[in-house]
Amino acid sequence: MPALIRILAAPSSSEIAALAQIFDRYRVHYGEPSDDSASRQWLEECLVAGRLRAFVAEDGTAIVGFATTMDVPASLRLAHFWHVRDLFVLPTHRRLGIARALLASIRTAAVNAGALRVVLQTEEDNGPAIRLYEDSGYTVVKGYCSLMLPLAPSVG
Repeated sequence: MPALIRILAAPSSSEIAALAQIFDRYRVHYGEPSDDSASRQWLEECLVAGRLRAFVAEDGTAIVGFATTMDVPASLRLAHFWHVRDLFVLPTHRRLGIARALLASIRTAAVNAGALRVVLQTEEDNGPAIRLYEDSGYTVVKGYCSLMLPLAPSVG
C-alpha cells in the first residue's frame, strides 16, 4: 500500500513531535547536528504561526516523508505563490514514489488555494532531485541569481 499524503492542518502536539523526529533526520542529512528538542520547538513555532505548512507521507502510523511550503506574496501580480522549502523521504522509503506524491499533493493544494505557481530550489549538483522535479513538471529558471546576506555568524 502506498504512503498516505496529508496536510497537517492545525497539527496537534503529537503530530508535531512525530514530524520533528523525521525533520531532525533531514537536518542531519544536510550536516546539521541532531537536536530533536530544537527541531520540535522550531517546527511548532513555524507551523502554529502559519509561516510553514507541512505535508506528511505516512506508512501506517509512521511519518516516512514530508514537505514544507510557505505562501509568498507576488507583488507585481497582486497575488501569491507557494515555495517548497523542504522535501525529505526516509532512505528506507525512497524510490517508491513518495516524493512524487508529496509534490503532487502540494500542486493540488496550491491550485486550490489560487497560487500562481509553485517554486523550489536545490543545489545545482543534486541531479536526482532535479530529475524528480523536472519529471514532476518543474522547469529550471535561467537568468536569475540567488544571493544571500548572512545576518548571524556561521557556526563551524
